[in-house]
Amino acid sequence: MGEDLVLVPIYTPLRTDEVNVSQSRVFFGGINVYLQQKWSWFRSSPRWFDKLLDHPALLGAISQLSGSVDPSQLGDLTVSMLHGEQGNQRKELEKLVDWLLDEVQPEVVHLSNSMMLGLARMIAERCGPPVVCSLSGEDIFLEKLVEPYYSQARQLLRERSADVDAFVALNNYYADEMSDYLDVPRERVHVIPHGLDLTGHGERVGQQDGKPQLVGYLARICEDKGLHLLIEACEQLAGRPDCPEFDLHAAGYLGKGDRDYLSGIERRVAAGPLAKRFHYHGELNREQKIQLLQSLDVFSTPTVYRESKGLPALEAQANGVPVVLPRHGSFPEMIEATGGGLLFEPLDTADLAEKLFEILSNPSLAADLGQQGKSGITGRHHVSFMAEQTLALYHKLAAERV
Repeated sequence: MGEDLVLVPIYTPLRTDEVNVSQSRVFFGGINVYLQQKWSWFRSSPRWFDKLLDHPALLGAISQLSGSVDPSQLGDLTVSMLHGEQGNQRKELEKLVDWLLDEVQPEVVHLSNSMMLGLARMIAERCGPPVVCSLSGEDIFLEKLVEPYYSQARQLLRERSADVDAFVALNNYYADEMSDYLDVPRERVHVIPHGLDLTGHGERVGQQDGKPQLVGYLARICEDKGLHLLIEACEQLAGRPDCPEFDLHAAGYLGKGDRDYLSGIERRVAAGPLAKRFHYHGELNREQKIQLLQSLDVFSTPTVYRESKGLPALEAQANGVPVVLPRHGSFPEMIEATGGGLLFEPLDTADLAEKLFEILSNPSLAADLGQQGKSGITGRHHVSFMAEQTLALYHKLAAERV
């Protein structure tokens, strides 16, 4: 749209299945942040030394070796980061703000989530531009913090929310949820639906006659996303003589800390009715992801928690694939808007199995849901619409500062 944008990684280099347009420099490098939390010497170490530890290659290698983020072990660090200029990472904050205001000189700063609220006050104190903050599911992490850090973090979030000019949520469900969670007026939370780059997305191919239909899962491989629930539901379907033959295909990022979770699933599958019918494809690039989605007959991410985004379900619908999703979080609002699938009762694998059966056994219903979903994505969830609304918000905030 003719605007200049600078995408700045925090903690580690970005992971993306599209072209990575982020800066090569990483601020608040994960190694430095951790060392400064644990040992006071690192809070005054020279910048040349910090720069060595912030090298993207080193941070990328460390992130690959580490396990999943465990909130129960990160309470003190979370609180320190929310303290911002008063926390143990003040030096890192000063580096970022110096670079932003002296070199980049942006008209708006947009934080990726509310865990970054500690950055906003120093920007304002130095007469910086308006600050926007996205709300993107961080409450799932925060709710797993242990005391006293949980209460401290909740209080700091409420206090630091006052330093932000506007919040952005992807749907009304999460805007309402986080307005209450952060204790901010609802009118300060702007809803801008998720937008997809529809290039490459197309029509569902599905499986040819005589071959098993495909049930699909695309998300991070972890308990929160509910792959084990989908396995259980498919085991129930496999025992039904009236159910069409099907296989289950899954893909998504697998962190070191979740390898035991996947191993447990694979052992269960090998000893049960889904033996040789479950296939895990690993982490896919964009082209591979679209190819997998278009091969599916039905898609499901039966999340344990109340999903705030649901991007994979939107991507499935963009390719005409009907979806089966839990009736909580953002999913009811999504299905109402797109008409691209069915809802089941959360955590109820029998109901999940029944909804999957409805689609697998009724090609006409599958086709209708798929086309409705595809039309819904094209009309509401495309990247141009999201960009236009985001830019309008930026212009509004910038004009109010003049």
